[in-house]
Amino acid sequence: MEPKTKNKTQIAYEYILSRIESGVYGPGYRIIIDQIARELSLSSIPVREAIRQLEAEGWIQYKPYTGAIVSNINEKEYLETLSVLAVLEGYATALSSSNMKEGMIQQLAELNKKMEQALHEFDFEQFSELNYEFHALIYKHCGNAYLEEQIKQIWQRMKRIRAYGFTFVPQRAKESIKEHEEIIRLLKEQAPRNEIEDFVRQHKLNTAKAFKNR
Repeated sequence: MEPKTKNKTQIAYEYILSRIESGVYGPGYRIIIDQIARELSLSSIPVREAIRQLEAEGWIQYKPYTGAIVSNINEKEYLETLSVLAVLEGYATALSSSNMKEGMIQQLAELNKKMEQALHEFDFEQFSELNYEFHALIYKHCGNAYLEEQIKQIWQRMKRIRAYGFTFVPQRAKESIKEHEEIIRLLKEQAPRNEIEDFVRQHKLNTAKAFKNR
């Protein structure tokens, strides 16, 4: 029985999450458990379990007298999360620098070109996905599994906030591509670790600054 329950919970989880990410369920949208259960031909139990999981990840919150609603955007949370990511990603990139082979650096250059193309086509969702791929390719070679897991969790949290199209600053996107070119150069030339760490940290903090000044 247990695997089936888990499977049903996963179905409900993916169904609700896809609607939040696509904007069908916007910030403040009330999640009606019985309605979703009917739509999926499930009992309310796996839907409740899915909602608990989404609440733990920050996608949903409970309001008194209302019940489960899609989380509202919190600017302070976004900036705090980004500042923590800046520190961890700077450190992870510095650790990864000695493990980056020539082929990986070439992959980074290709991803950055794709980001430029996505920006040119105003495909901001694709731009964000490629940006994640760019940084994930670097930090997965950091050699510290705990650090990698922490960064992944923060990116997941960032994805929730970005899902509402709230944080995209087009001018910052252009600057980000140029900064990626500099990161590629630093890795290629095997620059000192502290130089790499400082630059990548500032790269993220520049995004926070652009968001504040938008």
